Amino acid sequence: MRTRLLPLLIVLMAAVLLALGLPLAVSVAAAEQQKVVVDRIDDTARFAALAQFVADRTSGSTFSSEHVSGDEREETLRRELASYYGVYGIRAGVFYRNGAAMANAPDTWFLPKTGELREAFGEALLSRRSHDPAQVWPWQRSRLIVASPVIRDGDVVAVVVTDSPTGPMRSRTLRGWVFIAAGEFAAMLLAVGAALRLTGWVLKPVRVLDATTHDIATGRLKSRVAVAGGPPELRRLARSFNEMADNVEDVLEQQRAFVADASHQLRNPLSALLLRIELLALEMPEGNEEIASVRTEGKRLAQVLDDLLDLALAEHAEADLRLTDVGGLAAERVAAWSPAARAKGVRLTGQCPPTTAWADPVTLSSALDAVIDNAVKFTPENGTVTVTVAAGRVTSQVVVTDTGPGLTDEELARVGDRFWRSGRHQNVKGSGLGLSITRALLTAGGGSLDCAHHEPHGLKVTVTVPRNESGASLPGH
Repeated sequence: MRTRLLPLLIVLMAAVLLALGLPLAVSVAAAEQQKVVVDRIDDTARFAALAQFVADRTSGSTFSSEHVSGDEREETLRRELASYYGVYGIRAGVFYRNGAAMANAPDTWFLPKTGELREAFGEALLSRRSHDPAQVWPWQRSRLIVASPVIRDGDVVAVVVTDSPTGPMRSRTLRGWVFIAAGEFAAMLLAVGAALRLTGWVLKPVRVLDATTHDIATGRLKSRVAVAGGPPELRRLARSFNEMADNVEDVLEQQRAFVADASHQLRNPLSALLLRIELLALEMPEGNEEIASVRTEGKRLAQVLDDLLDLALAEHAEADLRLTDVGGLAAERVAAWSPAARAKGVRLTGQCPPTTAWADPVTLSSALDAVIDNAVKFTPENGTVTVTVAAGRVTSQVVVTDTGPGLTDEELARVGDRFWRSGRHQNVKGSGLGLSITRALLTAGGGSLDCAHHEPHGLKVTVTVPRNESGASLPGH
């Protein structure tokens, strides 16, 4: 869930930062350009004031394109323009209405007939200053044109035009954008850190709840959620979950008690019934089929009751965990079952190197007996049953494989269910509770039992027990 929630929060925060950063970047660029435009307007106003004095040598109310060389006022204007160009590198000039130059710097720069500069000149002829030229961005190579009219007696007699390079202005804008980007990046890092803390705080109860649910689903019914941290809604959910788990455990405990009590109460009358059957058999002819059938069914019912009682006790008992030589125990069980395997014509082999794990020796021995018994029971004559012990970093495993008929995928999903037996093996003796009892006993000690296909045919059963005490100390029920 965190992998889905965290990107969503990051995208939302990035969108907010972009929504704040983009207008700020635009305003920085506009402010930098506005400062340059104001400076150029001040410069053109000063040149326009100088240009007005040049009119004193002319007659009438309009300027003439003719001028007197050496005129002091015009020379002053030329010197000012040349000095301005030399110091700042900004081209500047005063042009009559017809486009002829009154004074310009450099001398080779003239008013073009078309383009942005000509448009600014035309705007100034209409008595409008260049207060708002087009925005120049850092990636552009354009120049900044500012034009101001020279007004005498209410008429525009000339225009002062400046053509500024935009490199310094674009550099300052870019530096401002770098600072904004750095601030946005730092804010994004802080936001990601806050999002990590927030999602961790919100989802921690969910992770604990998920782990506890898994524990309960695998048989650790005493697992509970620690109600601490997280939003109030999740804390309430954790308390409700614990209440539900308590109720489920109570119901299962009542069920176990009923099964144990019922099995125990039925054993005495069943034993009396079997005794009477034996007494009755003495009165009947030897080899009577009906008596033999009744005796067989009675013994089968007694076995079922014994298995039910064992299952109820297994689900309720606490495991006596200790450091156990799994390899030695497996080798011992292989040796114990070898005569039964030879009697059936099955080859039973073991590869059991010494390895230790935390387990209840009695429980593990019973589990191996049940698994090896099943393997030998369902393996045909001349088949092979192999017991292999392997040690991992966290667990030790005993793998029992056979060359019997195996199980289908659907049957594998039901292995270990109470009273379930494959429809293909109904004629084989058993109650269908052996693996259920084995799995319950292993789960109590933090172990597990898993079944899978064994290629090319047969069944593979894996008994797993933890190698460290912390893994073995998980609550069983």
